[in-house]
Amino acid sequence: MSREIGIDLGTANVLIHLKGRGIVVNEPAVVAVDINTNEIVAYGQEAYDMIGRTPDSINVIHPLEGGVISDYDLAEAMLILFMRRIQNNSLFSRPVILICAPSQINDIEKQSLIETAERASGGIVYVEEETKVAALGAGGNIMAPKGTMVIDIGGGTSDIAVISQGEIVNSNSLRQAGDYFNQAIVEFVKEKYHLLIGDKTAEQVKIAISSAVLQPEEDLSYYDVNGLDLVTRLPKAVKLNSNDMAMALAEPLEAVAQATESVLKKVRPELLADIVESGILLTGGGALIDQLDEYLSGRLEISVIKVDQPMNSVAIGTGLMLELIQSGEFEKSKPSRWQLFKRRLQQFKRRLMG
Repeated sequence: MSREIGIDLGTANVLIHLKGRGIVVNEPAVVAVDINTNEIVAYGQEAYDMIGRTPDSINVIHPLEGGVISDYDLAEAMLILFMRRIQNNSLFSRPVILICAPSQINDIEKQSLIETAERASGGIVYVEEETKVAALGAGGNIMAPKGTMVIDIGGGTSDIAVISQGEIVNSNSLRQAGDYFNQAIVEFVKEKYHLLIGDKTAEQVKIAISSAVLQPEEDLSYYDVNGLDLVTRLPKAVKLNSNDMAMALAEPLEAVAQATESVLKKVRPELLADIVESGILLTGGGALIDQLDEYLSGRLEISVIKVDQPMNSVAIGTGLMLELIQSGEFEKSKPSRWQLFKRRLQQFKRRLMG
């Protein structure tokens, strides 16, 4: 059985791709911790279902924020638990791992990702930019001598990149992404309806009826939400509609459009011509916002294409990227023994210093 494992360790979700089997894990990147014993009592979907419903003795935590690790130990523990689901020591003695990172990640954050994956798997670990992998998973020919552009809107970051011959030529990354969208919805509902809802409720509304553009009344979708009336301090129900979502998301979606424009302005004319011809790939969970592709196409005056499996593009791409690496088509050097020793030493120092 293959030992090639691709990991999309996202702010919102963890997806793991196993060669020959496809995506074998797709669950929220959440852990529930007993604060008295410091033990993980649930992770993934089970922990996500606990949000807002736990006693004071249990904290539900996202170990990643903004696309990078915010709690090193919990991220490692969570990944180990997910890996145990798919690994059998007799079959996976030393797997080859590809883990994705935002394009603007710094060296320290990248090192944290590598160490987390190494300790969770015991394998050889590669790190690759998420936009590059997303474009590959979405069907883009990133190895060709032509421009491929992708907008990947995840939970923690929106990453934008132009890729040619396997390398990122121009890129941008911003925090206006899924989690930011949820908070924008919370603030909008608070201001318009004087109703307090949680981030989890905001996410459910976003998934159900979000829209990037205002729609005629006959085309509106509706969603009932329950929250706390900020005037009476009593429970209250409100019916939201897709135009509420368009207004709530107007500012962050404009930020994504502006960030994309800033990348386009730096692109060489030849690559820009390729992008105009083939369009911009739209991936990530944010791509599921209704009519976002149409909004961005009109705003940028370039065709923006929502891919077939936007939430799975990165995970699918990890499998394809590992094939390129293993075949030698995509050159990626393995870490030397000295580099591995330095990583272990840095890891030991980090843990010793807390």
